[in-house]
Amino acid sequence: MSGRTHVRACPERTCVGCRKRAAKHELLRVVVVEGACVPDVRGALPGRGAHLHPEPACLDLAVRRRAFPRAFRLQGPLDTDDLRAHVEQRAGGVPAS
Repeated sequence: MSGRTHVRACPERTCVGCRKRAAKHELLRVVVVEGACVPDVRGALPGRGAHLHPEPACLDLAVRRRAFPRAFRLQGPLDTDDLRAHVEQRAGGVPAS
């Protein structure tokens, strides 16, 4: 026996909002498209990605901490309206205007 297990390790990522580690499949990948944060549901969009729990609380923390510009290595604010609509719809909430 080599001591290796046959169970495949699940990749982990850190949520940019709450800073907790979670399995990659539990988090929502976010990318920047033309200055806006866009949810990458299939995980196939090109470019640098940031990961976020698909919960409004984590999104609020990430926006308040200015985590998206830091994660994407960009200067200035990013539009998070599309991302907020997606997270609130997935959480079953009503979008706050």
